[in-house]
Amino acid sequence: MKKHSARVAPLSACNSPVLTLTKVEGEERPREPLGPAEAQAPGGAEAGGRTSRRRWTCSRAQLHKTFWGVAVVLCVCASWAGSTQLAKLTFAKFDAPFTLTWFATNWNFLFFPLYYAGHVCKSTEKQSVKQRYRECCRFFGDNGLTLKVFFTKAAPFGVLWTLTNYLYLHAIKKINTTDVSVLFCCNKAFVFLLSWIVLRDRFMGVRIVAAILAIAGIVMMTYADGFHSHSVIGIALVVGSASMSALYKVLFKLLLGSAKFGEAALFLSILGVFNIIFITCIPILLYFTKVEYWSSFDDIPWGNLCGFSVLLLTFNIVLNFGIAVTYPTLMSLGIVLSVPVNAVVDHYTSQIVFNGVRVIAIIIIGLGFLLLLLPEEWDVWLIKLLTHLKVRKKEETVEGGADLGSGPQNRSRRARPSFAR
Repeated sequence: MKKHSARVAPLSACNSPVLTLTKVEGEERPREPLGPAEAQAPGGAEAGGRTSRRRWTCSRAQLHKTFWGVAVVLCVCASWAGSTQLAKLTFAKFDAPFTLTWFATNWNFLFFPLYYAGHVCKSTEKQSVKQRYRECCRFFGDNGLTLKVFFTKAAPFGVLWTLTNYLYLHAIKKINTTDVSVLFCCNKAFVFLLSWIVLRDRFMGVRIVAAILAIAGIVMMTYADGFHSHSVIGIALVVGSASMSALYKVLFKLLLGSAKFGEAALFLSILGVFNIIFITCIPILLYFTKVEYWSSFDDIPWGNLCGFSVLLLTFNIVLNFGIAVTYPTLMSLGIVLSVPVNAVVDHYTSQIVFNGVRVIAIIIIGLGFLLLLLPEEWDVWLIKLLTHLKVRKKEETVEGGADLGSGPQNRSRRARPSFAR
């Protein structure tokens, strides 16, 4: 994988339905080259040729990035919705959400090996595994990954990762996957509120509106099923999962900042190691206390467990490294687009009732999510766009009037020589 100056923050738990703890932060991207209308070109046929050639080049680059964006959106949507539905099917045969969380998190260990394989295939300056590991360890400080750093800067995020995913999976047992996936989208509103309070991020009125919409959607979703105990517990679990993921994201930004691709891959692999060493005892304890019990290991649906883990790993990889080929906003769209996918599946496989309250709740939560995707300077861009359109309309009106005014004059001027004769 090529060296890249962009930095990403491993936060997938903040945006994935289950095991996603790596979300791409707002990347600092170079400005797009000026379009032909903005660039001043000399007059003449040569200038026109250069302008058209430049227009074609810019359009091709943007088309390429948009194409990859669509591919990434589809991949994010399919992997997220697929993992949610597969988890629901798994619980019909294997009622052990914490064990499923533990099993899938162990696959995070593959992040750094996969990243290094990409580095060897793509990079012109190849490094050994040890060299690459040491370089990525600088992310944790001058001393690298020490035992103290492991317990103070990695272990807390491993706990938050496990809580986020366990609460989400446990909620799938209580309520339908449509409600779970749409309620988890509220985590973006929680991230904004925590960032505003803890990190002193810029206040944005439109994001406050989005947060209000998210909270209203949660209340309406609870009311949609009549405040039954199962429904209330399931909604509380999803909201708890979204809150844990938001806390993960804000703490990561507060304590660690942002990470390059290799650093993010190493961090996620470390979370997998933490899960194997320190969390393994909990599924064993749950098994012997018969909280999560299965009679025989042959009864475990290994295909479902492995498929679920592969989908989550794919989701994390695309969400973390998709920034290299497309825009971060497009990747986020894949998350909200998985909601209608889950709704269609639930409509044909469960007894979900899409009453008016539920539909309105889904719509306003989705609207709040989309509002949170707006960039910080969206109002400036909107003003510039409206000003540009207004000026362009005036210019067209003036040109049209000039054409009408010059028409008779030109005809009279052409007619004068014939009269003189």
